[in-house]
Amino acid sequence: MPHRQPPPEGAVLLLDTPAIERALRRIAHEILEANPLVSRLALVGIPSRGVELARKLAAYIAQFEGCAPATGVIDVSMHRDDLHSRRRLVQIQPSNLPPHLEDKTIVLVDDVLFSGRTCRAAMDALSSFGRPARIQYAVLVDRGHRELPIRADFVGKNLPTQSNERIYVRLAAIDSIDDSVWIDRPTTPSA
Repeated sequence: MPHRQPPPEGAVLLLDTPAIERALRRIAHEILEANPLVSRLALVGIPSRGVELARKLAAYIAQFEGCAPATGVIDVSMHRDDLHSRRRLVQIQPSNLPPHLEDKTIVLVDDVLFSGRTCRAAMDALSSFGRPARIQYAVLVDRGHRELPIRADFVGKNLPTQSNERIYVRLAAIDSIDDSVWIDRPTTPSA
């Protein structure tokens, strides 16, 4: 069911649909360069937008190679280290992973890399299901401000931000608006 969440009023468009498609095509090529055996590759999305991005990347890889990598979903909600400080809990979604993780390179896919905590939670969740041969990380947007020593292997766009700014990724399949990336820069009151 679509979220139908437009970006807030005053947000500035950073990436439109064609720019996102170019970034995803480039990421798909980079993933293939690093992982030429598609049969040993799985793209695992982090809900909610990471799942859709993993699906899109798998479709591009299938176009380029003639066969699609396995895809899956890893829910991180119960592996987060900020459960006690959240105002509301995120809805838990079932994880759905390919079999035999030990033989696979897992590419975790997410929309925005910020503190690194979601990636850490995804790796913790993934370890509950097995031990992949290798884990890589792909994000559409890297906005900086890391709190953990985590970096993405594949990045669509580096967007340096201030910590009080918010990045909004909107995908048509989820949000019922065109694929786009927006930034909301809070205004400071005039003195």
